[in-house]
Amino acid sequence: MKPLSSPLRARQLSGFVCSSCTRQLRRQRRNYTTSRKPEIFDVVCVGGGPAGLSLLAALRSDPTTSPLRIALIESQSLTPLRTYSPSPSTYSNRCSSLTPNSIRFLTEIGAWGHVRQERVQSYTAMRVWDGVSGASIDFPAEVGVNGEVGVVAWMNENLNLGSGLVQRVDELGGVEILDGQKVEDISLGQDTEEGDFSSWPIVRTSSGREVAARLLVGADGANSPVRTFSGIESRGWDYGRVGVVATLGMEGVGWGGEEGKIAYQRFLPTGPIACLPLPGKFATMVWSTTPELAGKLKAMSEKDFVAMVNAAFRLSPVDLAYLHEMDGGQEEEVAWRVKHVGFKEEEVPMEVTSVQPGTIASFPLKLRHADTYIGERIALVGDAAHTTHPLAGQGLNAGQGDVESLAKTIQYSVEHGMDIGTRMSLESYNSERWAQNNLLLGVVDKLHKLYSVESGPLVGLRSWGLRAVDGLGGLKGVIMRQAAGTGVKIL
Repeated sequence: MKPLSSPLRARQLSGFVCSSCTRQLRRQRRNYTTSRKPEIFDVVCVGGGPAGLSLLAALRSDPTTSPLRIALIESQSLTPLRTYSPSPSTYSNRCSSLTPNSIRFLTEIGAWGHVRQERVQSYTAMRVWDGVSGASIDFPAEVGVNGEVGVVAWMNENLNLGSGLVQRVDELGGVEILDGQKVEDISLGQDTEEGDFSSWPIVRTSSGREVAARLLVGADGANSPVRTFSGIESRGWDYGRVGVVATLGMEGVGWGGEEGKIAYQRFLPTGPIACLPLPGKFATMVWSTTPELAGKLKAMSEKDFVAMVNAAFRLSPVDLAYLHEMDGGQEEEVAWRVKHVGFKEEEVPMEVTSVQPGTIASFPLKLRHADTYIGERIALVGDAAHTTHPLAGQGLNAGQGDVESLAKTIQYSVEHGMDIGTRMSLESYNSERWAQNNLLLGVVDKLHKLYSVESGPLVGLRSWGLRAVDGLGGLKGVIMRQAAGTGVKIL
């Protein structure tokens, strides 16, 4: 992508130079073709991931916002999502946990019905424990008034969700889809005879299309070109950890059977490891660890890798450190050590028996949070606005929360005859979501740091706190409702 420095300078000078001079500077520095007028849209969304597609479905399914002229710009082709036809015996390693609140929203916009339900797995409990002290907490789903057991969350492949969303957007129609086209440049428009577009972003794509946006939405990931254009800073830090993911084959469907599957997470000093259920005898794994240990895991044979995953839920951190130093033969070593360690079988996942070929991968873990989610004619959602550690499984859900809030904000503006792109119109979205996400990111960050400590008084304190919360059913219920997005809003 070409540098966006020229448009940015003109935008940033607007607070210090008179408006007429700023417009002249924009005219001089804009670098899109002057002989062609850009196509005008009310909403242009850059990014066709779950957040961007959910926003399109939400706007098109609402009678108030459906008349808006909407466009989507996505660098990848959406054809694979439209033709999604996976094998029943394989699962993607890119999965997400969807909370009841996210499922409610996806159902309301008509997308959940297009998701392949046979590839979605609910779980009714979650077990979390300290790998150093053994202190644990169990989160069961709440029981309904009629005695029915609720659901903590649903595991689903990102491809499955994306396919369902694309189908819903296609079903609704009315969206100009520019897929397979990268954003080449974003600049500001002109004050012309047709109207004053000097505050409107003009997006030029790799195919030469130029679109003007009353509201430009950045759903374009952590390295968001829309956020760069807007001049909004994103602050945070790298954790010095990577998440190793894989699709696992299990010895059985789970201790609770198909209808009572459990998610497991163990906090180790190098980072947490989670085993999350998929349909049948499959599960998805996320192991947060150091780059060095991740490299060793990825270089192991399948049998040794499987043995290490089983060990991570059963053996002590000292045992794991020794196993990581071995050049090979972890399978035999783990089998011997597990026989001499006391643990309750039903308190850990069933044994992993295989790993799906080609699914072992890793990605860096980082925290980032934009200073604001809005600018003049700019709104950020999902990873463009925030990224967090995966230990709470809330990344995609936070993005869905952003989209629902932004869609309601746009709806309100349309109903009241307001310009949907002005900062004033967007302020309610920013004030609602920034504070909520900042709280989430802060809690997750503190948990990561708290459980990275291997010894000392902090281990005893955190273990005492975990056991205390486990004994307070009411408090656990509050925590679960907040995580599910169904509790009373704190902010």
